[in-house]
Amino acid sequence: MWNKLKNFLLMTGGTLLFVVGIYFFKFPNHFSTGGVSGMSVILSAVTKFSPGTYTLIINMALMLVGFVFVGKGFGVKTVYCCTLQSVLTYLLEFVYPMKSPLTDEPFLELLIAIFLTAAGSAILFNVDASTGGTDIIAMIIKKYVNVNISRALFIADCAIVGAAFFVFGIETWLFCVVGFVAKVFFVNTILESINLSKCCTVIIKPEHEQIICDFITHTLNRSATVSHSFKGAYNDEEKLFMILVLNRHQTMLLKKFVKELDSKAFVVVTNTSDICGKGFKEAV
Repeated sequence: MWNKLKNFLLMTGGTLLFVVGIYFFKFPNHFSTGGVSGMSVILSAVTKFSPGTYTLIINMALMLVGFVFVGKGFGVKTVYCCTLQSVLTYLLEFVYPMKSPLTDEPFLELLIAIFLTAAGSAILFNVDASTGGTDIIAMIIKKYVNVNISRALFIADCAIVGAAFFVFGIETWLFCVVGFVAKVFFVNTILESINLSKCCTVIIKPEHEQIICDFITHTLNRSATVSHSFKGAYNDEEKLFMILVLNRHQTMLLKKFVKELDSKAFVVVTNTSDICGKGFKEAV
């Protein structure tokens, strides 16, 4: 129940970040950086309908595509996020109409728009959801082709960014290109930050095995892989080799414990954001 509630809060929060980014910063400045929001900005400029109207219509159509190609597990989450995003964007046009940008600093607004939308998208991707639109297309590509999400988004959004040149001119198009490249970078960076863990390698004297294993299993509530088939090159002494994956706080506790237990022990820590196994991702 707690996991379901946490996922629901993450989906809601990620969607709200996305809505704020596109409605208050992208739409008024005509920033077409890809996705349904970018497509809506372009269509709104050449027709009489608002970006919010196009967002609602296109998202509903692409959501059906997501059901067909990605499956019900993806669809249920995306139905909520896609509907919430589309409806909120549409209603904001009546509650708080945006006739002009909030400031006279388009580059500042571009940075805020990209950060908010990228953070929202990354949070949703992390719980296997999406706000719909070309995010659905990207996840379909990712499912059937061995590419990461950033590359899939790049494939899905290039044509939309290119169209901005013919509709808004060179200046706005350059802002769109900068925003598009930044969005791809931020999504990937934020995803890695969300999933960041620490892969720890401990090299210590064998007589400390039981003490450190008890600490890892009982205090840190984790496990480790242990081997005795190692020895030091300098003094030819047998060494205990352990490898385990922890979060940031657990890693700090482990390093402090090992240092107090054996001042000559080694703890090697590397960052990793892609781990499959019990306690992490259950499947590839």
